[in-house]
Formats: sequence, C-alpha cells, structure tokens
Amino acid sequence: MSDLSKYRNIGIFAHVDAGKTTTTERILKLTGKIHKTGEVHDGEATTDFMEQEAERGITIQSAATSCFWDDHRFNIIDTPGHVDFTIEVYRSLKVLDGGVGVFCGSGGVEPQSETNWRYANDSKVARVIFVNKLDRIGADFYRVVEQIKEVLGAKPLVMVLPIGIEDDFKGIVDLLSMKAWVWDDSGQPENYEIVDIPADMVEKAEQCRAEMIETAVEQDDEVMEAYLEGEEPDIDTIKRCIRKGTIALDFFPTFCGSAFKNKGVQNVLNAVVDYLPSPTEVPPQPEVDLEGNETGEFAIVSDDEPLRALAFKIMDDQYGALTFTRIYSGTLQKGDNILNTFTGKTERVGRIVEMHADSREERESAGAGDIIALVGLKNVQTGHTLADPKDPATLEPMVFPDPVISVAVSPKDKAASEKLGEAIGKMVREDPSFYVETDPDSGETILKGMGELHLDIKVDILKRTHKVEVEVGAPQVAYRETITQRVEDSYTHKKQSGGSGQFGRIDYIIEPLDDEESTGFEFESKVVGGNVPKEYWPAIEKGFKLSKDKGVLAGFPLLNFKVTLVDGAFHAVDSSAVAFEIAAKSGYRQTIPKCGPQLLEPIMKLDVFTPEDHVGDVIGDLNRRRGMIKTQDSTPTGVRVKADAPLSEMFGYIGDLRTMTSGRGQFSMEFSHYAPCPRNISEEIIAKAQEEKEKN
Repeated sequence: MSDLSKYRNIGIFAHVDAGKTTTTERILKLTGKIHKTGEVHDGEATTDFMEQEAERGITIQSAATSCFWDDHRFNIIDTPGHVDFTIEVYRSLKVLDGGVGVFCGSGGVEPQSETNWRYANDSKVARVIFVNKLDRIGADFYRVVEQIKEVLGAKPLVMVLPIGIEDDFKGIVDLLSMKAWVWDDSGQPENYEIVDIPADMVEKAEQCRAEMIETAVEQDDEVMEAYLEGEEPDIDTIKRCIRKGTIALDFFPTFCGSAFKNKGVQNVLNAVVDYLPSPTEVPPQPEVDLEGNETGEFAIVSDDEPLRALAFKIMDDQYGALTFTRIYSGTLQKGDNILNTFTGKTERVGRIVEMHADSREERESAGAGDIIALVGLKNVQTGHTLADPKDPATLEPMVFPDPVISVAVSPKDKAASEKLGEAIGKMVREDPSFYVETDPDSGETILKGMGELHLDIKVDILKRTHKVEVEVGAPQVAYRETITQRVEDSYTHKKQSGGSGQFGRIDYIIEPLDDEESTGFEFESKVVGGNVPKEYWPAIEKGFKLSKDKGVLAGFPLLNFKVTLVDGAFHAVDSSAVAFEIAAKSGYRQTIPKCGPQLLEPIMKLDVFTPEDHVGDVIGDLNRRRGMIKTQDSTPTGVRVKADAPLSEMFGYIGDLRTMTSGRGQFSMEFSHYAPCPRNISEEIIAKAQEEKEKN
C-alpha cells in the first residue's frame, strides 16, 4: 500500500488571467516533470493542450497531472477561470482534498475568484492562497489581502511578505524562519539566496510574524497557554498548528510571488506539503441510497475497504473514452469488473492510466487516494459511482446548473448529418452543463449551454475536432413561464368507444408558489373518502408534470406552481391510470391560461471592469440594456461595476465593451435568477413563437 500521508490531491483555481496555468507550468518545471516551460501567451502551456485553449490563451477544460516534491506525490488539476466553464472547477473541487487559490496582485479578488471560492467553501476544500503577478504595474499584496477578507469573508494567514513591488519585486520574507529569499534576474527558479531580512522590513516582519503566531496557537490550548506566558513555540509546533487550522478551514495560509518570473513558487509547494491535507485527513465521503438520502455509511480512505470511486470527468480522445476517476476506498486492478451503481450494470476496466495533461502512463493497479483515468468503460457518465459488485454503495452525486442560452445548428450536407449525432453524443458525455435536444416542430438540433463563449467553443470543437461542418443560428434565450393567480377548476375526461371506455374526473386548485427559492412544481392530494383512489394520484401528478415542459404563452417550461387535488370521481370499470393522466394533461391546458400566465427572462449577474475615464459610457450602455446598477467600486486600475441585466440584451457585449473602453474593459457574467419580462418584450416573444408554430 502506498503511504497516503505523502499524497496531495490539489486543484489550482482562480479568475481568468490570474495566472493559474502559468503557476502549474512552474510547478511542473520545479518538480522535474517537464524540462522546458511552455508559456500561455505562446500557446504552449502543458495543461492547455486543446487547439482552442492554445489559440485563445484560456483554459477550457480541467487537465490532470502528477509530480513529486519533497518526497510527496502531487496529483494536480489545473482548472479554467472563465465563468462559462465553472462546471469544470465545480466537478474538480468535488474530488480534491486541497486547493491553491491564485489571485492577481493588481486585479485582486475578481468576479470568478468569488464564484470559485464559494464552490470551494461548499465542497469544504482546504486552501492556501498565492497572490501572483506582484511584478505587474499596480500590484499591491496588502490590498489583495484586505480584499480577501472583505469580499470573500475569508481569513488569510500571511506567511510571507514581498520584497519590492512591480519592477523592483525581487523576493519574499519568510515569516516562519525570518529569512529573506531573494532571486536574481536570470529568471531561473533555482537561482535564489536565503539572506537576512532587509533592514527597512524588520519591524514590519516582526509585527506580521507575531500576528501569524497568535492566530496559529489558537488551534492548541497548551501551546496557547505557554505562548501567553511568554514562551514562543518552535517552528515545527507553529507548522502543526497552522496545518490543523488550514484543514479545519479556520484560515488560509497566504503566499505571494510572480509565477511568470519564477519567484515564490517553491514556498507554495512547501506549503502544500506542510499545510494541505492528505486523503486520510479530510472528512470521508458520505454514501447515499438510490433516492440520494445519506445512509450514515462513509467511504473510509483505505486500500482494505470495498471499492468506492467517483467518475468526475469523461474525455474522448483518439484512443476512446477516458473516465477520470477519484478512488476514495479500496483498490482497482486492470481487468477488474466494477459496478456502476447508477445504471446497475458491471463494466470491465480495460486499462488504468495516469494522466500528464494529454499524455499517459500505464498502471497495473490504483488504490485509495489516487486520481487516475480508466479506459474501456462504456456507459459511465460524470457523477456516477463505481463500486465493488459484491458490496455496492453510491457516493453523493454532483448537481449541475441548468443552461441559460441555446443555439440551433444544422449540418451542411448528408455526410455531416451522419457524423453530427455521434459527435454530439461524445460532447454531451464530456460536459454535463452542455445539453442537446431536437426541436420537435422544426427538427433542428438545439445546443444549450452556460454562455456565448461556451457554445462558441462547442461549435468550434464540432468543426475542428469532429470535422462536422454546421450552420449556426442566432443565440436564443432560455425563457420560462409562470402563473400569477390562483384558480379552482375541474376537468372530466370521458371517452366511450365500444367495450370499456375511459373515465376520470379531477377537481383541483392551481396556484403560484411564492417561495422565491423554488423553481419548480409541487403536487399535493387532499382527497378524502376515496373519490379518487390513491393508486391514481401518481398518474395525475405525472400528467401535470409532463405538461409543465410546455407553457401556454410561447411554449417555454412553466415554473413555480402548485397543483392541489381536492376531489374527483372514478368509475369502477372505465377508470384507469391513463384516463386520469389524460384528465390532468387536459386540465393543465384548460386552467393555466386562466391563471394569469407570465413570461420570465433569465437575469444575469454582471461584473464589469472599466478604466476610470470610460465609466460613464459603460454605465449608460448598461442602462440601455435594461441593466440595474448595484455597486460601483474604484480600484487602483479602474472601476468595477456590478449590475443585473437580462441575458437577451447581453449578446455580443464583449465586442461593444472593448470598443467603448479602447480594448481595456473586461466583464464576466453568470446566471442569477428569473424575473418577469416587460410587457412589450413579452408580446414580441409570444408573437414570434406563434409565427414559428404556424410556419411548422
């Protein structure tokens, strides 16, 4: 059995352009995994191996790699920062034990950092913080530390101080050893000296060290008492206390440097070893039953336990489907038969491979704590549990957000038409936030995703990776419908055509759900006395449930309503589940138009950065797009505007923003909530839907 105390399963996550991939490259170089560092701006980063990533200089899919540092094995996942791909961050965090949150020294805590930090909090992942890019103009380590406190509500534990700033940044003061690490100008990470702290920084360093020790000793009562009596703990004791607090998420050890200039990365690697948990030090994964309720059992991290593994990512390449898997307990051998608890079928493990971005190393077996890829699994999807067939159990599944934007694609010719279905099938398996459906009226293929860039990349992958030429329609917004009034109604379904007929009467109330958190549908039966026998209630619920996918205004799904069955009637011979299901479907069509139906549109949470001199134009433009300005914060390099705006008004916004700000503006947006559509827009959408219907 491998020594799990020397394993670190970590992810690197941050906002776009904070330097995650560059940091990963430096880690791989330092640990001897690669010999030449690839740069993101040259399109040569190891973990950005997709064509689209190299071209755009962004990470699109999370990439896994392994390396060794100080006799410890690191399994690293480099995640994307762009909001359209947060699904990659979410599913990676789900299977990691620790993380490195990278923040830009000049940009600070940016919108996507907040989302990723929230995901990491939800997944209870311990983190160290790396404030990167301190060599950039406008960089300020202390300001970023304050932002982490204010914006994220987190407690950074400052472990190092920067020596110099911007162009003069040359090293760091290590508060534990009270020594300075100073790098030369060669750009080589190993070219540093450990020297005395610069005289002008001694007082500041002593003050910060005292604050660090005070925070650390709170983790151990005995050490704290001794400290209060004037006895300073030794370095090993301080490290032990910091490790305990980090794993408990009480604080986050904070480091700084410049990954691009190779300064300060070793200290982060040392921190991963010293402070982030091994697989045995994180709370074990809870097991759930088929309904998703916790059983009280846990997947204990040990090779001696039954197999429990979670498939967290599917990737297709030229050798077939790769299933990225985190093993929580038990062992896995090449050729084993394992059970997919979601499908109830067993599958054979063809090969076990260890990934290094897009290259791989074969392994004969893998054990608890490993992150590996399996080759040869047929019907496994993201979030499925793989278990021992003799001792099955299910791990907590992943929950993915609904898409907010769609686009229609149609193949250019017959050859493309045949390849399209197969290509899309592979892409849906790879990305659970990417949905595909066929429009029953027009027969078009509709792609649905998390944003314009998300769909743009998907179409690009279709064309380049799968060689399928498609024509792309204009992006469409995922509108929804709801109701505003309570209506009591009754419907009788009666059909007689020789022999036994069909009969079912239902009396019901349809009303809006006023719970703001709710986005769904509730059904309740208050029938007493057997007027509608219990066995027909599920059929009635099913009838309403199936109907809600098509609203009465423009055919969009109906949200936030409740149906209460209050009475009805049945016939001893002619009644059946089918009769009551038809009654419910007809009742829906009869009653919903009386309930004051209303169109809802998706509202996006916007975070726009603009240079100071363009802020008036940007705000004026957002107002024209029906945006609601929430806050306006000045930063050293510009202004951050937070606003809510309808998705329908935001298409092509990045181009307009760049024009307005001479190319210096940036923005990110994510889905916030649904809100009623203004009347004029609502009428336009309904008329358009009517037109489409008549055309087909």
